[in-house]
Amino acid sequence: MDLLRVAVDATPLLGRPTGVGAFVAGALPVLAERPELEVSAYSLSLRGGPGLGAHLPGGVRSQTRPAPAAALLRVWSRADLPPGRWWTGPAEVVHGTNFCVPPSRGAAEVVTVHDLTPLRYPELASAATRTFPVLVRRALRRGAWVHTPSAFVANEVIDLLAADPDRVRTVHHGIPAEAAPPGAEAEQGAASPAGAGPYVLAIGTVEPRKAFPALVRAFDALAADRADLRLVIAGADGWGAESLRSTIERSFHGGRVVRLGYMSVSRRTSLLHGASVLAFPSVYEGFGFPPLEAMVAGVPVVSTTAGALREVLGDGALLVPPNDHEALAEALALVLDDSSFRVALVERGRAQAARYSWERCGDGLTSLYRAAAGREG
Repeated sequence: MDLLRVAVDATPLLGRPTGVGAFVAGALPVLAERPELEVSAYSLSLRGGPGLGAHLPGGVRSQTRPAPAAALLRVWSRADLPPGRWWTGPAEVVHGTNFCVPPSRGAAEVVTVHDLTPLRYPELASAATRTFPVLVRRALRRGAWVHTPSAFVANEVIDLLAADPDRVRTVHHGIPAEAAPPGAEAEQGAASPAGAGPYVLAIGTVEPRKAFPALVRAFDALAADRADLRLVIAGADGWGAESLRSTIERSFHGGRVVRLGYMSVSRRTSLLHGASVLAFPSVYEGFGFPPLEAMVAGVPVVSTTAGALREVLGDGALLVPPNDHEALAEALALVLDDSSFRVALVERGRAQAARYSWERCGDGLTSLYRAAAGREG
Protein backbone atom coordinates (compact mmCIF):
# COMPACT_ATOMS: atom_id res chain seq x y z
CA MET A 1 0.00 0.00 0.00
CA ASP A 2 1.33 3.43 -0.96
CA LEU A 3 1.17 5.64 2.10
CA LEU A 4 -0.81 8.87 1.76
CA ARG A 5 1.36 11.71 3.06
CA VAL A 6 -0.68 14.19 5.08
CA ALA A 7 0.59 17.40 6.69
CA VAL A 8 -1.62 18.67 9.53
CA ASP A 9 -1.52 22.13 11.10
CA ALA A 10 -0.75 21.53 14.77
CA THR A 11 -0.33 25.20 15.71
CA PRO A 12 -3.44 25.02 17.97
CA LEU A 13 -1.50 22.68 20.29
CA LEU A 14 0.86 25.53 21.23
CA GLY A 15 0.02 27.73 24.19
CA ARG A 16 -3.22 27.39 26.12
CA PRO A 17 -5.44 24.86 24.35
CA THR A 18 -8.82 25.97 23.01
CA GLY A 19 -11.60 24.00 21.36
CA VAL A 20 -9.56 23.92 18.16
CA GLY A 21 -6.60 22.63 20.16
CA ALA A 22 -8.82 19.90 21.63
CA PHE A 23 -9.76 18.86 18.09
CA VAL A 24 -6.13 18.63 16.96
CA ALA A 25 -5.04 16.87 20.17
CA GLY A 26 -7.78 14.29 19.76
CA ALA A 27 -7.46 13.69 16.04
CA LEU A 28 -3.67 13.46 15.63
CA PRO A 29 -3.09 10.26 17.67
CA VAL A 30 -5.76 8.30 15.81
CA LEU A 31 -4.52 9.58 12.44
CA ALA A 32 -1.00 8.50 13.37
CA GLU A 33 -2.28 4.96 13.92
CA ARG A 34 -3.86 4.69 10.48
CA PRO A 35 -1.70 2.26 8.48
CA GLU A 36 -2.48 4.00 5.18
CA LEU A 37 -1.32 7.44 6.33
CA GLU A 38 2.07 9.04 6.90
CA VAL A 39 1.31 12.02 9.12
CA SER A 40 3.49 15.06 9.74
CA ALA A 41 2.63 18.21 11.64
CA TYR A 42 3.56 21.79 10.84
CA SER A 43 3.05 25.04 12.71
CA LEU A 44 2.61 28.67 11.81
CA SER A 45 4.32 30.28 14.79
CA LEU A 46 7.26 32.61 15.14
CA ARG A 47 8.27 31.53 18.66
CA GLY A 48 6.50 28.27 19.48
CA GLY A 49 7.23 26.32 16.32
CA PRO A 50 10.60 24.84 17.39
CA GLY A 51 8.91 23.26 20.42
CA LEU A 52 6.10 21.67 18.44
CA GLY A 53 7.56 18.17 18.65
CA ALA A 54 6.99 18.03 22.41
CA HIS A 55 3.23 18.32 21.81
CA LEU A 56 2.95 15.61 19.16
CA PRO A 57 1.98 11.96 19.62
CA GLY A 58 4.30 9.16 18.59
CA GLY A 59 4.35 8.51 14.88
CA VAL A 60 3.84 12.16 13.89
CA ARG A 61 6.91 13.94 12.53
CA SER A 62 7.39 17.62 13.32
CA GLN A 63 7.91 19.94 10.34
CA THR A 64 8.87 23.40 11.58
CA ARG A 65 10.06 26.73 10.31
CA PRO A 66 9.56 30.02 12.20
CA ALA A 67 6.58 31.85 10.76
CA PRO A 68 5.02 35.23 11.65
CA ALA A 69 1.49 33.80 11.63
CA ALA A 70 -0.51 37.04 11.61
CA ALA A 71 1.55 38.46 8.74
CA LEU A 72 1.27 35.21 6.77
CA LEU A 73 -2.50 35.12 7.14
CA ARG A 74 -2.76 38.71 5.89
CA VAL A 75 -0.69 37.84 2.84
CA TRP A 76 -2.53 34.58 2.14
CA SER A 77 -5.86 36.39 2.29
CA ARG A 78 -4.74 38.33 -0.82
CA ALA A 79 -2.28 36.07 -2.64
CA ASP A 80 -1.19 32.45 -2.99
CA LEU A 81 2.41 33.15 -2.05
CA PRO A 82 4.65 32.33 -0.29
CA PRO A 83 4.10 28.63 -0.98
CA GLY A 84 2.83 26.56 1.90
CA ARG A 85 5.42 23.88 1.16
CA TRP A 86 7.98 26.04 2.97
CA TRP A 87 6.18 25.14 6.20
CA THR A 88 4.40 21.88 5.45
CA GLY A 89 7.19 20.06 3.66
CA PRO A 90 6.31 17.57 0.91
CA ALA A 91 2.78 16.21 1.22
CA GLU A 92 -0.07 14.94 -0.91
CA VAL A 93 -2.70 16.46 1.39
CA VAL A 94 -2.33 19.57 3.55
CA HIS A 95 -4.92 19.98 6.31
CA GLY A 96 -5.38 23.47 7.76
CA THR A 97 -7.13 22.80 11.06
CA ASN A 98 -8.07 26.37 11.94
CA PHE A 99 -9.78 28.15 9.02
CA CYS A 100 -6.58 28.58 7.00
CA VAL A 101 -4.82 26.11 4.71
CA PRO A 102 -1.57 27.30 3.12
CA PRO A 103 -1.55 27.55 -0.69
CA SER A 104 -0.18 24.14 -1.57
CA ARG A 105 0.44 23.73 -5.27
CA GLY A 106 0.89 20.06 -6.05
CA ALA A 107 -1.00 18.93 -2.94
CA ALA A 108 -4.71 18.67 -2.18
CA GLU A 109 -5.94 21.18 0.40
CA VAL A 110 -8.38 20.53 3.26
CA VAL A 111 -9.53 23.32 5.57
CA THR A 112 -11.51 22.91 8.78
CA VAL A 113 -14.26 25.49 9.29
CA HIS A 114 -15.41 25.31 12.90
CA ASP A 115 -18.18 27.90 12.59
CA LEU A 116 -19.07 31.05 10.67
CA THR A 117 -19.55 33.49 13.53
CA PRO A 118 -17.95 36.37 11.56
CA LEU A 119 -20.67 36.10 8.89
CA ARG A 120 -23.66 35.22 11.05
CA TYR A 121 -22.82 37.44 14.02
CA PRO A 122 -20.06 39.89 13.04
CA GLU A 123 -20.73 41.89 16.19
CA LEU A 124 -19.68 38.83 18.22
CA ALA A 125 -16.43 38.28 16.28
CA SER A 126 -13.03 39.74 17.06
CA ALA A 127 -10.99 41.59 14.45
CA ALA A 128 -8.78 38.53 13.96
CA THR A 129 -11.63 36.07 13.42
CA ARG A 130 -13.36 38.37 10.93
CA THR A 131 -10.57 37.54 8.47
CA PHE A 132 -11.35 33.81 8.52
CA PRO A 133 -14.08 33.81 5.84
CA VAL A 134 -11.69 35.63 3.48
CA LEU A 135 -9.09 32.91 3.95
CA VAL A 136 -11.64 30.13 3.44
CA ARG A 137 -13.03 31.74 0.27
CA ARG A 138 -9.55 32.02 -1.19
CA ALA A 139 -8.88 28.36 -0.39
CA LEU A 140 -12.18 27.40 -2.04
CA ARG A 141 -11.10 29.21 -5.21
CA ARG A 142 -7.99 27.02 -5.21
CA GLY A 143 -10.20 23.93 -5.02
CA ALA A 144 -9.84 23.16 -1.32
CA TRP A 145 -12.03 20.61 0.39
CA VAL A 146 -13.82 21.61 3.60
CA HIS A 147 -14.12 19.68 6.84
CA THR A 148 -16.80 20.77 9.31
CA PRO A 149 -17.57 19.33 12.77
CA SER A 150 -21.33 19.40 12.20
CA ALA A 151 -23.87 19.24 9.38
CA PHE A 152 -25.08 22.64 10.55
CA VAL A 153 -21.74 24.25 9.74
CA ALA A 154 -21.50 22.29 6.47
CA ASN A 155 -24.77 23.84 5.34
CA GLU A 156 -23.53 27.28 6.41
CA VAL A 157 -20.35 26.85 4.35
CA ILE A 158 -22.39 25.85 1.29
CA ASP A 159 -24.96 28.63 1.73
CA LEU A 160 -22.75 31.52 2.84
CA LEU A 161 -19.47 30.74 1.06
CA ALA A 162 -20.90 29.07 -2.06
CA ALA A 163 -18.75 25.98 -1.53
CA ASP A 164 -19.21 22.98 -3.80
CA PRO A 165 -21.39 20.56 -1.74
CA ASP A 166 -19.41 17.62 -3.12
CA ARG A 167 -16.26 19.03 -1.47
CA VAL A 168 -17.77 19.71 1.96
CA ARG A 169 -17.75 16.86 4.47
CA THR A 170 -19.00 16.64 8.02
CA VAL A 171 -16.81 14.67 10.41
CA HIS A 172 -17.83 15.02 14.05
CA HIS A 173 -15.18 15.53 16.69
CA GLY A 174 -14.62 13.10 19.53
CA ILE A 175 -14.68 14.16 23.18
CA PRO A 176 -11.55 15.41 25.02
CA ALA A 177 -9.90 12.73 27.14
CA GLU A 178 -10.20 14.75 30.34
CA ALA A 179 -13.96 14.18 30.23
CA ALA A 180 -13.43 10.56 31.30
CA PRO A 181 -14.59 9.49 34.77
CA PRO A 182 -12.33 10.68 37.59
CA GLY A 183 -9.51 8.53 38.91
CA ALA A 184 -9.14 7.17 42.40
CA GLU A 185 -7.92 10.46 43.80
CA ALA A 186 -11.03 12.30 42.64
CA GLU A 187 -13.30 9.47 43.81
CA GLN A 188 -11.79 9.72 47.27
CA GLY A 189 -12.94 13.29 47.57
CA ALA A 190 -10.19 15.49 46.17
CA ALA A 191 -11.19 19.09 46.75
CA SER A 192 -13.00 20.79 43.91
CA PRO A 193 -11.46 24.06 42.70
CA ALA A 194 -14.89 25.58 43.35
CA GLY A 195 -14.94 24.64 47.02
CA ALA A 196 -17.81 23.02 48.92
CA GLY A 197 -21.50 23.31 48.12
CA PRO A 198 -23.65 22.98 44.98
CA TYR A 199 -22.87 25.03 41.91
CA VAL A 200 -23.96 25.67 38.35
CA LEU A 201 -20.92 25.44 36.11
CA ALA A 202 -20.11 27.21 32.86
CA ILE A 203 -16.92 26.57 30.89
CA GLY A 204 -15.46 28.62 28.06
CA THR A 205 -13.46 31.65 27.07
CA VAL A 206 -15.28 34.80 28.15
CA GLU A 207 -16.41 36.26 24.83
CA PRO A 208 -19.75 37.64 23.62
CA ARG A 209 -20.66 34.44 21.74
CA LYS A 210 -20.76 32.49 25.01
CA ALA A 211 -23.46 34.78 26.47
CA PHE A 212 -22.28 34.47 30.07
CA PRO A 213 -24.04 37.73 31.10
CA ALA A 214 -27.37 36.05 30.25
CA LEU A 215 -26.39 33.15 32.50
CA VAL A 216 -25.65 35.57 35.36
CA ARG A 217 -29.15 37.03 34.94
CA ALA A 218 -30.62 33.52 34.98
CA PHE A 219 -28.63 32.70 38.10
CA ASP A 220 -29.98 35.81 39.82
CA ALA A 221 -33.48 34.36 39.46
CA LEU A 222 -32.35 30.95 40.76
CA ALA A 223 -30.28 32.19 43.66
CA ALA A 224 -33.12 33.95 45.47
CA ASP A 225 -34.63 30.60 46.54
CA ARG A 226 -31.38 28.64 46.88
CA ALA A 227 -29.15 30.25 49.48
CA ASP A 228 -26.27 27.79 49.09
CA LEU A 229 -26.14 27.71 45.27
CA ARG A 230 -23.27 29.34 43.40
CA LEU A 231 -22.48 30.02 39.76
CA VAL A 232 -18.94 29.09 38.72
CA ILE A 233 -17.56 30.37 35.41
CA ALA A 234 -14.26 28.79 34.35
CA GLY A 235 -12.50 30.29 31.37
CA ALA A 236 -9.85 32.76 30.35
CA ASP A 237 -10.80 36.38 29.78
CA GLY A 238 -11.50 37.14 26.14
CA TRP A 239 -12.70 40.37 24.64
CA GLY A 240 -16.10 39.98 26.34
CA ALA A 241 -14.76 40.01 29.89
CA GLU A 242 -15.75 43.57 30.72
CA SER A 243 -19.42 42.94 29.89
CA LEU A 244 -19.44 39.92 32.20
CA ARG A 245 -17.76 41.84 35.01
CA SER A 246 -20.25 44.68 34.82
CA THR A 247 -23.19 42.26 34.75
CA ILE A 248 -21.90 40.49 37.87
CA GLU A 249 -21.42 43.83 39.64
CA ARG A 250 -25.04 44.81 38.90
CA SER A 251 -26.39 41.40 39.89
CA PHE A 252 -28.22 41.15 43.22
CA HIS A 253 -26.53 37.81 43.92
CA GLY A 254 -23.22 38.64 42.25
CA GLY A 255 -21.35 37.76 45.42
CA ARG A 256 -22.12 34.11 44.70
CA VAL A 257 -20.70 34.19 41.17
CA VAL A 258 -17.20 32.70 41.14
CA ARG A 259 -14.74 33.45 38.35
CA LEU A 260 -11.91 30.92 38.11
CA GLY A 261 -10.17 31.92 34.91
CA TYR A 262 -8.24 29.43 32.81
CA MET A 263 -8.01 25.96 34.36
CA SER A 264 -5.45 23.19 33.93
CA VAL A 265 -6.79 19.87 32.64
CA SER A 266 -6.74 18.22 36.07
CA ARG A 267 -8.44 21.15 37.84
CA ARG A 268 -11.01 21.49 35.08
CA THR A 269 -11.83 17.77 35.33
CA SER A 270 -12.29 17.98 39.09
CA LEU A 271 -14.43 21.08 38.66
CA LEU A 272 -16.63 19.38 36.09
CA HIS A 273 -17.25 16.28 38.19
CA GLY A 274 -18.28 18.38 41.19
CA ALA A 275 -20.92 20.41 39.33
CA SER A 276 -24.65 20.07 39.92
CA VAL A 277 -25.40 21.06 36.34
CA LEU A 278 -23.49 22.46 33.37
CA ALA A 279 -25.01 25.53 31.69
CA PHE A 280 -24.12 26.32 28.09
CA PRO A 281 -25.87 29.59 27.16
CA SER A 282 -24.14 30.25 23.80
CA VAL A 283 -25.78 32.22 21.02
CA TYR A 284 -23.83 30.39 18.29
CA GLU A 285 -21.78 27.17 18.22
CA GLY A 286 -20.33 24.96 15.51
CA PHE A 287 -19.97 21.92 17.79
CA GLY A 288 -19.68 22.34 21.58
CA PHE A 289 -17.16 20.34 23.63
CA PRO A 290 -18.14 21.28 27.23
CA PRO A 291 -21.69 19.85 27.13
CA LEU A 292 -20.40 16.53 25.80
CA GLU A 293 -17.66 16.46 28.42
CA ALA A 294 -20.33 16.99 31.09
CA MET A 295 -22.43 14.15 29.68
CA VAL A 296 -19.48 11.76 29.90
CA ALA A 297 -18.90 12.88 33.49
CA GLY A 298 -22.53 12.17 34.44
CA VAL A 299 -23.38 15.85 34.86
CA PRO A 300 -26.75 17.05 33.51
CA VAL A 301 -26.63 19.73 30.81
CA VAL A 302 -28.83 22.74 30.10
CA SER A 303 -27.94 24.31 26.76
CA THR A 304 -29.36 26.64 24.18
CA THR A 305 -30.38 25.44 20.73
CA ALA A 306 -27.92 27.83 19.07
CA GLY A 307 -26.11 26.78 15.91
CA ALA A 308 -25.17 23.10 15.88
CA LEU A 309 -26.10 22.39 19.50
CA ARG A 310 -29.47 20.78 18.76
CA GLU A 311 -27.74 18.47 16.26
CA VAL A 312 -24.79 17.60 18.48
CA LEU A 313 -26.54 17.29 21.85
CA GLY A 314 -29.82 15.72 20.68
CA ASP A 315 -32.03 14.71 23.61
CA GLY A 316 -29.02 14.40 25.90
CA ALA A 317 -29.44 17.98 27.15
CA LEU A 318 -32.36 20.16 28.21
CA LEU A 319 -32.51 22.75 25.43
CA VAL A 320 -33.79 26.33 25.60
CA PRO A 321 -33.82 29.22 23.10
CA PRO A 322 -30.72 31.43 23.03
CA ASN A 323 -30.90 34.91 24.58
CA ASP A 324 -33.75 33.90 26.90
CA HIS A 325 -32.45 34.07 30.46
CA GLU A 326 -35.90 33.36 31.93
CA ALA A 327 -36.20 30.07 30.02
CA LEU A 328 -32.63 29.26 31.04
CA ALA A 329 -33.45 29.87 34.71
CA GLU A 330 -36.55 27.67 34.52
CA ALA A 331 -34.61 24.83 32.89
CA LEU A 332 -31.83 25.01 35.48
CA ALA A 333 -34.41 24.98 38.27
CA LEU A 334 -36.03 21.86 36.84
CA VAL A 335 -32.72 20.00 36.73
CA LEU A 336 -31.73 21.12 40.22
CA ASP A 337 -35.07 20.36 41.88
CA ASP A 338 -36.47 17.29 40.13
CA SER A 339 -34.25 14.32 40.96
CA SER A 340 -36.06 11.84 38.68
CA PHE A 341 -35.80 14.19 35.72
CA ARG A 342 -32.15 14.77 36.53
CA VAL A 343 -31.36 11.04 36.57
CA ALA A 344 -33.13 10.51 33.24
CA LEU A 345 -31.31 13.46 31.68
CA VAL A 346 -27.92 12.14 32.81
CA GLU A 347 -28.66 8.75 31.25
CA ARG A 348 -29.74 10.33 27.96
CA GLY A 349 -26.60 12.44 28.05
CA ARG A 350 -24.34 9.45 28.46
CA ALA A 351 -26.06 7.71 25.53
CA GLN A 352 -25.70 10.80 23.34
CA ALA A 353 -22.02 11.29 24.19
CA ALA A 354 -21.31 7.66 23.29
CA ARG A 355 -22.02 8.54 19.65
CA TYR A 356 -18.78 10.53 19.45
CA SER A 357 -15.25 9.14 19.44
CA TRP A 358 -11.86 10.12 18.06
CA GLU A 359 -11.68 6.76 16.28
CA ARG A 360 -14.79 7.66 14.26
CA CYS A 361 -13.31 11.10 13.66
CA GLY A 362 -10.11 9.49 12.38
CA ASP A 363 -12.10 7.26 10.04
CA GLY A 364 -13.95 10.25 8.61
CA LEU A 365 -10.85 12.40 8.18
CA THR A 366 -8.98 9.56 6.49
CA SER A 367 -11.85 9.13 4.05
CA LEU A 368 -11.81 12.86 3.38
CA TYR A 369 -8.05 12.87 2.76
CA ARG A 370 -8.38 9.97 0.31
CA ALA A 371 -11.14 11.78 -1.56
CA ALA A 372 -9.14 15.02 -1.71
CA ALA A 373 -6.10 13.14 -3.05
CA GLY A 374 -8.17 11.30 -5.65
CA ARG A 375 -7.73 7.92 -3.95
CA GLU A 376 -11.33 7.31 -2.91
CA GLY A 377 -12.93 4.10 -4.12
